[in-house]
Amino acid sequence: MEKPLTFRSSTAVIVWIVVLLFVVGNWVDLAVQGRDHLSAVAAAVLLLGAGVAYVTAQRPRIIADEAGVTVCNPLRDHRIGWAGVAGIDLVDLLRVHCAWGGPPGAAPADRDHHKTISAWAIHYSRRRQLAAEVKARRTTRRSAVGLPGGLGGRSLPYGSAPYGSSAPTTDHTSAEADADRIVRLLQDRATAARAEAVWAGSTAEAAADTAPAGAAAAAAADTAPAATTTVAASGRAEPLTSTWSRRALAALLIPALILLIVVLL
Repeated sequence: MEKPLTFRSSTAVIVWIVVLLFVVGNWVDLAVQGRDHLSAVAAAVLLLGAGVAYVTAQRPRIIADEAGVTVCNPLRDHRIGWAGVAGIDLVDLLRVHCAWGGPPGAAPADRDHHKTISAWAIHYSRRRQLAAEVKARRTTRRSAVGLPGGLGGRSLPYGSAPYGSSAPTTDHTSAEADADRIVRLLQDRATAARAEAVWAGSTAEAAADTAPAGAAAAAAADTAPAATTTVAASGRAEPLTSTWSRRALAALLIPALILLIVVLL
């Protein structure tokens, strides 16, 4: 069984670690020096801040396994099988377009239910990506000029880089490049699952059409479940399910309640 892939923002993880260290350090300082009511309020505020950091920075992620994709947002989790993923794109955030219901192998537009899920874990700055592409094109044009022929140098054809320098490329380690790579990977899995579902549905229909007239109904009844067993049993046809995260709600509500009690005392 293939190990699930988890995608999350490295910047958000760093923010979570920094906030956690800040909170723990201040708790230690308050435990040593603080003895008044204001110190208790400050400790409760720090606890609430840690809860907010956990919900917004530590929790958001995308988990892709063999059966489907799970989008963990700050307060809710969304799960759908690969066959129900109609498309994935980037508009400030990564978006998963879901389409489920209807006959097996139906096109996404013909499905009964449609919904778009935005993933907090993957951010995409179109302005920064456009600026990087413009900068790369300027560098390409500048390096393509080469050395002047009249100064003993050899002019280079347009689009080539001078001797000793590498051709400029976009920064493939940037957050935008990583987001594009994640979209391609998830889209490939969804496309493969939809193709498998279409094949299963067409196999069932072909078996029903080629069966004798008297046995057509029996053949359709026996072949259709067998043809769709692989897709259904693997969970790839799982419909969209959205649930509230109890842990995330507790991380916010419990510190808020503690803070309220401390303030009122």
